[in-house]
This record gives sequence, C-alpha cells and structure tokens, in this order.
Amino acid sequence: MLSFLARRLAGLAVTLLATALVVFVVLEILPGDPAAVILGVSATPETVAALRTEFGLDLPAPERFLRWIGGLLTGDLGTSYGYRVPVAQLIGERLQVTLPLAFAAILLATLVGVPLGMLAASRPRGLRDAGVMAFAQAGLALPDFWVGILLVLAFAIGLHWLPSGGFPGWDAGLGPALASLILPVIALALPQAAILARVTRSATLEALQEDWVRTARAKGLGAAATLYRHVLRNALVPVVTMLGVRFSFMIAGAIIIEDVFSLPGLGRLMFQAIGQHDIIVVKDLVVVFAALVVVINFLVDIAYGIVDPRLRRRA
Repeated sequence: MLSFLARRLAGLAVTLLATALVVFVVLEILPGDPAAVILGVSATPETVAALRTEFGLDLPAPERFLRWIGGLLTGDLGTSYGYRVPVAQLIGERLQVTLPLAFAAILLATLVGVPLGMLAASRPRGLRDAGVMAFAQAGLALPDFWVGILLVLAFAIGLHWLPSGGFPGWDAGLGPALASLILPVIALALPQAAILARVTRSATLEALQEDWVRTARAKGLGAAATLYRHVLRNALVPVVTMLGVRFSFMIAGAIIIEDVFSLPGLGRLMFQAIGQHDIIVVKDLVVVFAALVVVINFLVDIAYGIVDPRLRRRA
C-alpha cells in the first residue's frame, strides 16, 4: 500500500509542476502589459516602468517562473495587480463559497444518482427503468445554468422561498448562507445526478451478468440482498471513476453557476482577473483549479484501492 501511495504522490507532484510550467508559458505570451492596463492609457512610460519594476515584470521570464514556483511551494502566491492584496487572501475568501458549493453538489448528485441507477437496474426494461432513463435524458439535455435560471424563476421570483442570488457570508449565520446556496447546488447537481444514474445502471447490469451472482442466487440469497451486498461493491469502480471526473467538472462548472447566482467564488474572481489583466491571479487560480483536479484524481485512485484491493497490486 505504501509503494502504491508513493507512486501516486510522485505522479501528482510531476503533474502539478508540468501544469504550472504550461500555465506560465501560455500566459506569458498573451498580448498586453498588466502595468499599462492597470494605469490606463494616460500613464506615462516612466510610471508604467516603475510599476513593472514593483511587480517584477521587468525580470527575465526564467527568473519570474522560479520566483513564482518558489512562492507556490512556500504558500506565498504573490500580490494581486488589481486588488493590491495577497492572492492567497483572495483565493481563501472565494474558496469558502466554491468548495462548499461543489462538495454539496457532488453529495446531492451521489445521493440521487446512485440509488436511481440501482433502482433502474433492479428492474431492467420496466417502468422504474424507463422513469430513471427519462430523468437521465432530461438531465443530460438541460444545461446547468438554464436549470439555475428556471429554479430562480420558480422558487425565488415565483414562490419567494429562497434568495435569487448573492451570498451574505458565513458570518451572517449558517441559515442565510446555506439558503443562498440551495438553488445553485441543485442546479449544479441535477445534470451530474443524471450522468451518475446512467453509469450506475450500466455498471450494475454488467455486474449482474457475472457467474458469482448466479451462484449467490442458486444458494438462496434474495435478489435485494444480492444486489446491495455483493453487486453494489463490484459496480462501484466505474461509479467512483465518474464521481472523480464529475467533481472536477463541478469545480469548473461552478464558474458559470456562480455568475448566474452572483456568488463571490473562484469563478467570478477568475472572470474579474481576466478582465483586469491581473496575470498573477489568473496564474494562481489556474494552478489551484489544476491542483484540485489532480488531488481529486489522486483520491479516486486511493478509493480504487479500497474498493478493489486487486487494483493496488496492478498499479
């Protein structure tokens, strides 16, 4: 198990370093001067040059990259060009919105999608199966931002049950903060629940065709007991894979949902940083997003080893 973890950690470190290098190279070749954008068209060349020196933009690219990587390793993400505050502070404040949103959405999608997939597989080609597949098709066809708009029209504008947008902050109390996240979580989770239902159904039906299932049935084990005691565990590997992929998608998809519901998360910060040509914030955010995806994939690999110990020996 230790060698398995060591290999996965080494791969994680290499992936993050390669991601940082690609992000730096791509953003460095973008046209535009952050100092000139911040100061405006009326700024003198001397003022622009002084600001470039303050931000370290006049240094050679290799030196800037090494300084940036050194800062990332020590937790110093630099200072925002536009906000003039530490980037770590900006990201920390926005993570308080994005991470709860993504975690709540993946939890809701799992609690809805996996049981529905199992339910559909228990009676294939029956009414249950048809109903679950109809839900899955609808979930795949509807974009999450459009679902969000419909939820706002129904529950915020029509029924006045929930706020239509904004985030009061966790300091305002747990109730108001959670209330502002309910509609975004549902909008983000429903399409993912549809995908998980389809994957769970397919994996369960495939597992039900195995010889050991027929053996368990022949020994007198009931259909429900066979399904939930034995089939579910063997069907979890593709489901866990999809959970990792969809959670990564939710982190990225939250950018659009945050804009729809005016949530001050990482997505809105990214939009603002791009508009202000705040390159240091953009670079750090892209690396944060990449790190979240890589760490999630690492946790999925660990989950593989827990669900099916045979995968640890093959890795």
